[in-house]
Amino acid sequence: MAVFSTNESKILMPREIADGMIKDAQTTSTLAQLSGQEAQKFGEVEYMIFNDFPKAEFVEEGAAKSSTTGGFTSVKAKPRKAQVTMRFNEEVQWADEDYQLHILSELGGAGSTALSRALDLGAYHRINPLSGEVISGWDNYVGGTTGKAELGSKDADQVIREAAGKLIKRERPVSVNGFAIDPRLTWDLAELQTKNADGSPSGNQRYPQLGLGTGISSFLGINTVQGDTVSGQPEAKKDTGIRGILGDFQNGIRWGIQRNLPLELIRYGDPDGQGDLKRHNQIALRLEIVYGWYVFQEKFALVAEKAAAPGK
Repeated sequence: MAVFSTNESKILMPREIADGMIKDAQTTSTLAQLSGQEAQKFGEVEYMIFNDFPKAEFVEEGAAKSSTTGGFTSVKAKPRKAQVTMRFNEEVQWADEDYQLHILSELGGAGSTALSRALDLGAYHRINPLSGEVISGWDNYVGGTTGKAELGSKDADQVIREAAGKLIKRERPVSVNGFAIDPRLTWDLAELQTKNADGSPSGNQRYPQLGLGTGISSFLGINTVQGDTVSGQPEAKKDTGIRGILGDFQNGIRWGIQRNLPLELIRYGDPDGQGDLKRHNQIALRLEIVYGWYVFQEKFALVAEKAAAPGK
């Protein structure tokens, strides 16, 4: 069966490729690895939340019962569409079926990486991956939290503990069950040494299990995933300075895929502003996904580079 149909302008990827793309998207997004997605219908999804948990009351025999405290409000997860459009010379349509499947598979690999990174870049930083610019109209994202610990004069592990403390040392402690970490911060941790009695470096790694910091999966007992989307680079036009995100990834962010991954074959027009397809003897393949998420910003804390002084 040919992949590129002459009768249809829209096709769905073969099942084996579509399933693989979902899987790849989860393995290249730190958020997807630390926080499982949930089923969502298209559009705004409303979540009911307790402002105050109900409190029980002990009642003496024959005594009147009081109204218990508690209340709730709601928040909305909004749909966020991401897309990848790739152009090819139209000659690929003349190739044999195996080669067409190869092209589609290559698109799947590149597209899945782009879309998975888009999830992190949007939910963490509100960054448009293509332009690298901040989307100012988005106000619900992890980087908007007020909890932050800055790197600088202290050892990196001390700063991570400080960030965790901002969540745990509260009247209502936040469950810190996930840590998204930038490779540069992992390297700093791997470089730390134990100290001799006189305070001098011993020459021994403080965290020998980190090795060179390339295979981190846990730190201080917290499930940890490494990825450069934590800092937003290289897509971000300006470095966010964020090197780690700690928090309640299980309950602090609710996200899902609202639409499946369709592949659209475009033969006519100018779908991406790069000129008429027919004139350039090209076709375009477009991949789109619709995410929905809501971030409870108070359930996250950042480990970040020290902000530069004004004018620096």
